[in-house]
Amino acid sequence: MPDTFRHCVDEQAPRKFGDSTISEDLKIVGNVSSKGEIQLEGHVQGDVSCVALVLGESAKLEGNVIADDVVIRGHLTGSVRALRVTLQSMAHVEGDIYHQSLAMEQGAFFEGRSHRSDDPLSLNRDAATNGAVAKALPPVERAGHRKEKPTHTFNRTLPESHSV
Repeated sequence: MPDTFRHCVDEQAPRKFGDSTISEDLKIVGNVSSKGEIQLEGHVQGDVSCVALVLGESAKLEGNVIADDVVIRGHLTGSVRALRVTLQSMAHVEGDIYHQSLAMEQGAFFEGRSHRSDDPLSLNRDAATNGAVAKALPPVERAGHRKEKPTHTFNRTLPESHSV
C-alpha cells in the first residue's frame, strides 16, 4: 500500500518556519535555537539564536542573542549580535550590542557598548550555523586589516566661567 501522506508532503511547497512563543510561566535553562521568530515572555538562562527575537516586557534573558532582528522590551543580560536592534521604552539591557542599525526609545536602559558593524553576524557565524550560539567575543583586529569602522569620538567644550 503506497504511503500517500508522505507522497503528499513531499510535493508541497517548502515549509515556512513559524513563530515560537515562550510564555511567562515557562523557564528554560539551556540554549534556544529556531529558524523562525521567537516571542519570549518567560525566562531563559542560555543563548538564543533565531531569525527574529521579540523580548516581551515581563521576559528575562540571561545569555547572548544572535538574530537578524531583535526588539527588546524586557530584561536582557548578555550581548546581542543583530542586523537591526530596537530597545523600546521598557527595555533593560546590560551587555554589548553589535549591530547595523540601533534604535532606542526614551526610557530604555542600556549599559554596555554599542558596536556598529556592516556585518555584525559574521563573527561567530560558524557556531550559529551548527545550531549552537557561541559566546560573543570582542571583535578581533588583524594586523593591517580592520573590518569594523572606527569608533567616533564626540568632544564638547564648555564655556569658561568668569569670576568677578
